[in-house]
Amino acid sequence: MMKDEIIREVYDTLVDRKENPIDSYTSKLMQDSDKKAEDKILEKLGEEATEVILASKNNEDLVHESADLIFFTILNLVYKGIPLDDLFDELESRHK
Repeated sequence: MMKDEIIREVYDTLVDRKENPIDSYTSKLMQDSDKKAEDKILEKLGEEATEVILASKNNEDLVHESADLIFFTILNLVYKGIPLDDLFDELESRHK
C-alpha cells in the first residue's frame, strides 16, 4: 500500500463501522442519536483543531495532532455521507 492510500483505507473502515456497528469508539460515536453524534464529532473536530494550533505554537507533537485532526475530519465526512472523492476533487481543483 502506498502511504497516501491510508486516507482511503481509513475512510472505508469508518464507512464500514457506520454501516456495520462494532464495539469501537468511532462506531459508537456515529450510532448515537443524530444530534448527539453530530455534536460529539464537531466537538472532537474543534478540540483537535485547537490541539494542532497549540502543537504548532509549541513546536511539539504537530504530526500526532495533525493526524488526529485529519482522522476526525474523515470521520465527519463519513458521518455526513460525503464521498471521499469529493474531498480529493476539491483538493485537486485547488492545486491547479
